[in-house]
Amino acid sequence: MPELPEVETVMRGLKPVLEGVKIKTARAYAPKLRVPIPDDFDQRLSDNRIERLDRRSKYVLMTFEDGLVAIMHLGMSGRMTIHKSGNDVPVRGKHDHIVIETERGDIIMYNDTRRFGMWVFSDTKSINDHALIKDIGPEPLGNAFHDGILQAGLENRKSPIKAALLDQKLVAGLGNIYVCEALWRTGIHPARLSNAVTQDEIEALVPTIRDVLSKAIEAGGSTLKDYAQVDGELGYFQHSFKAYGREGEACLKEDCDGTIERIVQSNRSSFFCSTCQR
Repeated sequence: MPELPEVETVMRGLKPVLEGVKIKTARAYAPKLRVPIPDDFDQRLSDNRIERLDRRSKYVLMTFEDGLVAIMHLGMSGRMTIHKSGNDVPVRGKHDHIVIETERGDIIMYNDTRRFGMWVFSDTKSINDHALIKDIGPEPLGNAFHDGILQAGLENRKSPIKAALLDQKLVAGLGNIYVCEALWRTGIHPARLSNAVTQDEIEALVPTIRDVLSKAIEAGGSTLKDYAQVDGELGYFQHSFKAYGREGEACLKEDCDGTIERIVQSNRSSFFCSTCQR
């Protein structure tokens, strides 16, 4: 499932095409993805102008001039593809469930083979109280995420640190891939209890999380199965993985002669080196 860097990459790719632009027509061809698409989807988006695009955790937020906020989640296989004006009109495929045409003539298609994605509505007055948004923790790339907030969130937890960092109430947008990478870089075993992580390790973990996410965004995210950027290009941060997906391979940390192992935690694979991660 796309994580913060992939969603950020999609949002940034959509910005120059959609931000400040009026939607000419919008049409949902499927009544339901993970949840039903709003019945008035076509009506609310058509002839409406998008004022701005934002990302909150793993959601893309489209705020319109009339106060509507469309909340979009890519699910496991959702992707947005831009077809620029002047090119051949794209043929809608079987899994192109939403098609948007702008006043400039650009066409944006939302494709979702597994239909685990989501498009729902809120508004500017109540977006922060929306059930999908209200309990999300601080953004890891923002100033609200710091040593103190992470320490406070971990000190009374007896769950494994891997599970804690995946809790969206603690920190927004982190997923399995980048938590594995951050824990490897800071030498913290994914099964270590959260309340056993030291202050020094927390001080190292916060900037490491930011660095891993920032580099992944620069690389256009990671391509695992269905993920691609809005222009169809595949992300390539997966070529920089130090732990994730490297089971049985040598640990790449300097002066470590360990091997990357895999365990299952909460139905997710955790990759780590038991030699240098304690």
